[in-house]
Amino acid sequence: MTRKSVKDYIRTIVDFPHEGIMFRDVTTLFADPRGFRMTIDQMLHPFAGEEIDKVVGLEARGFIIGGAIAHQLTLGFVPIRKKGKLPGATLSQAYQLEYGEAVMEIHDDAIQPGERVLVVDDLLATGGTAAAGIRLIERLGGEIVGCSFIIDLPELGGRKVLEDMGMDVHVLCEFDGA
Repeated sequence: MTRKSVKDYIRTIVDFPHEGIMFRDVTTLFADPRGFRMTIDQMLHPFAGEEIDKVVGLEARGFIIGGAIAHQLTLGFVPIRKKGKLPGATLSQAYQLEYGEAVMEIHDDAIQPGERVLVVDDLLATGGTAAAGIRLIERLGGEIVGCSFIIDLPELGGRKVLEDMGMDVHVLCEFDGA
């Protein structure tokens, strides 16, 4: 029996949400107990022994991963959401999309100055969402321990964007093509 890798649990859906897009669907990974456990363990491994105070997940699949990681580490979880989704006072950060602009938000009391934060999400593409999340955490005085993703799409350059910001970036697998 061949042992499956995280990548083996991820299905590709052609032409979703638009023609020409190869959508990397992690719901099949989340649905499999062994695959999900392996993913969380592997995302945590590079940070073993690091002092971490909070786990931040980026909307939306980052909430699933981040919640599981926070639980595993017995830490608090902080969501970074799209504009208008958080009920309390927030800080906002705009970032560029392929066609236009989007805004991410965090509660203004979610991270205390000096807290050490692990940022997680399912997919690293252009890095825009993650960079906006990092800026929000830094504006609150948080220190980023690292960024952990399941998938990297290297041709879109997100890893370089984050590394140019001084981030320690870890990914479990890569897929060619957007």
